[in-house]
Amino acid sequence: MNFNYCFGNTCYQYGNDNGLQIKSYQIMAPEQSQDVQPGKEYLMHPQPIFDHPEYQGSGKLQGKVAIITGGDSGLGRSAAIYFVKEGAKVVIPYYNEHEDANFTKNYIESLGGECLILSGDISQCEFSKEIVEKTLERFGKIDILVNNAGVQYQQDELSSISNEQFDWTMKVNVYGMFYLTKAVLPYLKSGASIINLTSVTTFYGDPQLIDYVTTKGAIVGFTRALARNLALKNIRVNAIAPGFFWTPLQPACWVKEKIPSLGANSAMARGAMPYELAPTFVFLASDDSSYMTGQVLHNNGGEIMG
Repeated sequence: MNFNYCFGNTCYQYGNDNGLQIKSYQIMAPEQSQDVQPGKEYLMHPQPIFDHPEYQGSGKLQGKVAIITGGDSGLGRSAAIYFVKEGAKVVIPYYNEHEDANFTKNYIESLGGECLILSGDISQCEFSKEIVEKTLERFGKIDILVNNAGVQYQQDELSSISNEQFDWTMKVNVYGMFYLTKAVLPYLKSGASIINLTSVTTFYGDPQLIDYVTTKGAIVGFTRALARNLALKNIRVNAIAPGFFWTPLQPACWVKEKIPSLGANSAMARGAMPYELAPTFVFLASDDSSYMTGQVLHNNGGEIMG
């Protein structure tokens, strides 16, 4: 993607094969990068907007207990905050982003909510067992599981993806989801909800995210198969496929030059902030989606999916 020129925070680019068109795109962030995965929110500029102050909960998740992996930052942080506004108590397993996790915990507590944070490696089966044990010890039950944690790496060629990177991406994005869902399942009762994070890239195949797209495709299959398996137990399993959202995953993945153009391919010609996805998490976690299972909801600003 080559911009023709930029003026302020709006860029203008040439269009398609039908001739010259001009499309404006609102830049969400300037060039930046991080050398850690899955990224740290407190290092980002501008800071992601994770809460809409005018969002008022109505008790849709009153008394529920939710586990949200990667809830220390990004989409997971926003989901956790909106769940708390709706009356839930939340458990946030995260990797090693301690500053982000403590910020999220303090923010939730400032809202009058309850939050348990747990640091560990989701790719390891034993951590999933620990998450379940400590959740039950603290809150006594589990009603909602959000499998949100993930990593992604930009590589231009398949040959550039090391065996180690492929293995790590699969273990975090897929194995971690499998381990935790399996550990949680015996404690879920009728009416429970499982929400998995896939990606718009699954549906058009981003050429620079081959291993990541592979994992996100696996998540779609896992969601649909598990949904049918659990349907008669009234345990719903759905997925969300976001487009570009301004989260730590972006500067941790992409070369800095690509950051300003992320989201430009969407029909809305912009990326999104995490708070814009949070109500979708609430919808799938609540009884509002009581007759929905095995579905993938696309929050992508009208991004072309192939």
